[in-house]
Amino acid sequence: MRKILLSILGLLLLAGTGLAAEQGSFKYKDFKKPTKCGACHREIYQEWKDSLMAQSFTHEWDQVEYFKLALPHALKEPKVAGVKGGCIACHAPLAFLAGDIPPKEASAGTRANEGVSCEICHNITGTTEKEPYNFSYTIEPGKVKQGPRADAKPVSHKVAQSDFIRSAEFCATCHDEASPYGAWVKETYREWKAGPYAKEGVVCQDCHMHRAPGKAATMGPKRADIAHHVFQGSHAETKLAGAVDIALYANRTKVRPGDRVNLRAVLFNGKVGHMIPSGSSEERMLWLEVWVIDANGKSWHIPVQPKGFKGEEYTIADPKAYAYQAIGEIMEIPNFKGLKRDGNVPAGARIFRKPFFDPKGRMTICQWYTAKNDLVDYRIGPRETKIENYVFTVPKDAKGPLTIKANLFYSQIPSSIGEFFKLPEFEYKPLLVNSAEITIDLE
Repeated sequence: MRKILLSILGLLLLAGTGLAAEQGSFKYKDFKKPTKCGACHREIYQEWKDSLMAQSFTHEWDQVEYFKLALPHALKEPKVAGVKGGCIACHAPLAFLAGDIPPKEASAGTRANEGVSCEICHNITGTTEKEPYNFSYTIEPGKVKQGPRADAKPVSHKVAQSDFIRSAEFCATCHDEASPYGAWVKETYREWKAGPYAKEGVVCQDCHMHRAPGKAATMGPKRADIAHHVFQGSHAETKLAGAVDIALYANRTKVRPGDRVNLRAVLFNGKVGHMIPSGSSEERMLWLEVWVIDANGKSWHIPVQPKGFKGEEYTIADPKAYAYQAIGEIMEIPNFKGLKRDGNVPAGARIFRKPFFDPKGRMTICQWYTAKNDLVDYRIGPRETKIENYVFTVPKDAKGPLTIKANLFYSQIPSSIGEFFKLPEFEYKPLLVNSAEITIDLE
């Protein structure tokens, strides 16, 4: 009984005083526009405006994924009908709360385009769940804004000091998600909570909202620890750079043509507080390429040595493997065989992924259509080391010395998806996370 009472008390504390996020429970006019906030919070507004929080609805891939896939699917498949509003609850929460479902496309210029704005985060009072997911936030728009400080004294509104806004649970309300089939399709919060950083008290905001001296508002006091609203994640090259360490080793320093060389690549996730890739990991791509380049610039790609674990075939690039067939069904494309599962990743490269499968057992990027994703999880956890082995035979026509190079790449979506939907190249181009290089003499 005592445990039950404590659990209820915990939920009440998390829930705060606001209303649970429900479709159509408010009106657009209940929320101020970001430009209104920007009049005083100029630097914070500019940071937010350039962030993906501001672009959570207008971003090209989000527009395609919702209007060409999720929405049409929700209208024809009863099991996923909730996606019609569910996606919008986090990607365009003003539209969801105002009942503007489905919202018009970004080109219409509605308030859905404001994305995750100031008035969303600073009006959230808590959550209805002990471990939040699926837009389980409570919200109360009005004159009182939720903030991290008890001594803030703004001119145009009041502030209520909130521990919740500084917690990992705050982020979890949208960054963890279960599909209509009961599969966890976003688990960034749960990955963090199961790892070492949660135990050390390092939360999402510590990495994604760096603190520095400055002012929150033009007329406010200078403080030593203003949280910057850049929200950098895997979309930012500077955030990705060096996120995973790589070391490369060879069992020989001198070789002759025809010699066999054993290579070992050691990868260590020492900087990311959750799995990498995380979030919408059904579409994220992280892969390792190992190349041999001779003195004339001729190169050979070396395939990874299989380890033999269950589901490994999904973690080794195969140009002949096709997936994403549900796209054809949703878009009603006759004789659609799917798209290349691994895009332009070279054959034999190691892919660090957790594949998602639809009810028909096909690999999918439609997270709302995910029935199972427990076959294999070969991503890199926080402070985890993965070792990949390679073998190559020195070509007869190679000219020394030989340079062995390991490159770890990342892209937001498979290139085959980006090319199919004619997305801008920056949406799916490979970003270099890290590299390692050694040289072998050729006698």
